Amino acid sequence: MINNNKKVVVGLSNGVDSSVSLLLLKKQGYEPIGVSFKYSNENFSIAEKVCEKLDVPYHVIDCRFDFKKKVIGYFLKTLKEKKTPSPCLICNKLVKFNKLIEFANKKKADYIATGHYARIKENKQINEYELFQGKDRKKDQSYFLCFLNQKELSRIIFPLGEYTKEEVYKIAKKEGFEFFDKIKQSQDLCFLAQDSISNYLEKKIGFEPGNIVDQNGNILGKHKGLYFYTIGQRKAIGLTGGPWWVVGFDKKKNYLIITNRENDSNLFKKEIFLTDFNLISNQFFKESIKGKAKTRYNQELASAKLSLLNNKKLKLVFDKQQKAITPGQWAVFYQNNICLGGGVIL
Repeated sequence: MINNNKKVVVGLSNGVDSSVSLLLLKKQGYEPIGVSFKYSNENFSIAEKVCEKLDVPYHVIDCRFDFKKKVIGYFLKTLKEKKTPSPCLICNKLVKFNKLIEFANKKKADYIATGHYARIKENKQINEYELFQGKDRKKDQSYFLCFLNQKELSRIIFPLGEYTKEEVYKIAKKEGFEFFDKIKQSQDLCFLAQDSISNYLEKKIGFEPGNIVDQNGNILGKHKGLYFYTIGQRKAIGLTGGPWWVVGFDKKKNYLIITNRENDSNLFKKEIFLTDFNLISNQFFKESIKGKAKTRYNQELASAKLSLLNNKKLKLVFDKQQKAITPGQWAVFYQNNICLGGGVIL
């Protein structure tokens, strides 16, 4: 398909996914414009090199103020409330896509694009755009895109939606980008700057020590602060005689509650409530719908029923109990591989 004179602003990191997205769009006849957002002290030498090789204009935009206020501020605030944040999803929602669209408008570009593994299709029967899971289910990133709306979907292109990660690496190698084979893909939060999450929190929040207790209230040890832990966590509890799992918090007493039973009933829930939710479709359901959902990114989808209680709250009931559902995280729901939206777990 040839898309002559169709400008598209492509968000670039230093990674293989965004670089191959840029390459594919150029081959399809678009006029791509590369842009990288500076959130901390990133070096975008690879993104610049890719744009130079493909003869694509390239820009770097300083977003450090917005990122610090909207993402890091949210991250630390959520942890102080003893909940588990989703900073990558919030960054996409409040910074990345807003900045891409803002820059596209400035450049009079028709579309924006990123290297996410997801697909967008127009459903002409209902005159709406739908967000599908990516072809590569292991890499599918629709979870992090559940906040998108119809206006945004109409302007977004996900070039990698029909590719697997392995195919993306093959394309990169074929096009002379062999250096990506030697670059380790980052799995850390971008603002940690190679610091550990524990050290970062010590610097930003400090310690709020308290007791580690079992479910009968017996004191087993000491913790550094409840925000260092999340429901279901097994590692870094710091007690002998384990393994141990975090099963809950007593915020008033500053107790970390743990269990040594992997399948402790208190680790499982069947019914949850969601707030700050987004429904991608304008076809709001009046009662409830059946589908599938997950409460964290690296989790298998599970059958569930979603009910709209009011304009501020949803109820999600799973067919089978789910382990380690964590307040603050996002639950995202699907029907027939279509992402319907998501919300924050209360």
